[in-house]
Amino acid sequence: MDRFIYPGYWFNLRPEPLTGQTFKFFIAFIFLLIILGATAYYLKTRSGAKNGLWLKIFNFSFTNTLLGVFLLFCNYEIIPFFTARFFLAFWVIGMLLWLFSLAKVFKKIPKTIEDAKKQDEFKKYLP
Repeated sequence: MDRFIYPGYWFNLRPEPLTGQTFKFFIAFIFLLIILGATAYYLKTRSGAKNGLWLKIFNFSFTNTLLGVFLLFCNYEIIPFFTARFFLAFWVIGMLLWLFSLAKVFKKIPKTIEDAKKQDEFKKYLP
């Protein structure tokens, strides 16, 4: 665990390949993103107040699946520059920021539903 605090570990342009267990975890995570993307794709076609959220979740999972497969391929083929650990760090940081923005959208859903009900109630009385 000490190696994670050294900049040489993160900025080495020719790091050692991922170990077997880490490689399997990486593949499992990518399959989890694929399942999340397929579920979000199915649910985004339905109408409702959460439709925009499912579209954003689909975009999140699709984009990160492509990036993960690219990084996995580069690591498997041991392509020198693209196997650098800082690409994995940037990918994880980007996913966390994207999840944070999704959480902010998720918190706004009850207000959106309430506003939609008020709008429907108001339109009921218009000719």
